Amino acid sequence: MDWLTQLNLSLAYLEENLTETVSIDEAAKIARCSTYHYQRMFSYMADVSLGEYLRRRKMSLAGVDLQHGAKVIDVALKYGYDSPTAFNRAFKSIHGITPQAAKQNGAVLVSYPQLNFAIQIRGVEKMEYQIIEKSSFTVTGPSLTLDKDMEKSQRLIPEFWNETSQAGALEKLFPLMGQDVPGVLGVSYMTEMNAEKWEYVIGVATDQKVADFKSFEIPAATWAVFSGTGTMPTSIQELQKRIYTEWLPTSGYEYANLPDIEVYLNADPQNAEFQVWFPVKPKSK
Repeated sequence: MDWLTQLNLSLAYLEENLTETVSIDEAAKIARCSTYHYQRMFSYMADVSLGEYLRRRKMSLAGVDLQHGAKVIDVALKYGYDSPTAFNRAFKSIHGITPQAAKQNGAVLVSYPQLNFAIQIRGVEKMEYQIIEKSSFTVTGPSLTLDKDMEKSQRLIPEFWNETSQAGALEKLFPLMGQDVPGVLGVSYMTEMNAEKWEYVIGVATDQKVADFKSFEIPAATWAVFSGTGTMPTSIQELQKRIYTEWLPTSGYEYANLPDIEVYLNADPQNAEFQVWFPVKPKSK
């Protein structure tokens, strides 16, 4: 099966377990990728975070149950809310009215249907890329432990860049920059495979060691390298989204479960120059 089929199987798993404990780890396993990358891929393809998608689906079904006469407390428990207050808040954030109001005749509710990923033929805007076979190399720099919840990590990473810059760590990195991969790198990588513990490193490709900086090896791999320019972080996020939704489905490759690499060649946030190194492998038959 191709990766798009696997993604849709993971969506079917999520749907079947909306009234149970949804395991993001299991959904990622079905999609044949790590939990971290599954959440990231989902948000780019669906234009909504995985957590928000699950909330929308649960509240859509909760609205139907309420209009069919179910008690508010029973519906709250059914969809995993032990606190009526938390359920009321979640329900109102989706429907704009309270669960009790939703039971009234003529109440207007919102429905978010189940997602299904499909290849979509888009415009003719070109995407230039290079396929590069690269031997292993070492990245060194300050690190941040990522939360398993992608939504939390997405808030932490920009703060980490600001803290790193203000602390003068970038100035320490520039003289270490080697030729393996030029520029300042933003790398997400797994520190423990079984436990799926992830870190984000702001670093450079170098063999030199620096006190208080993390050093780790990027394994030999095949990379699809895309270049871009624009304002940050919007431009690089848009490029990453296009890689997942436009390039990957028809590329003949599939995602390789390896570190993600962002390469910043010009740090000017209003006119940045950057690359995305996307790990790939030939599509399985």
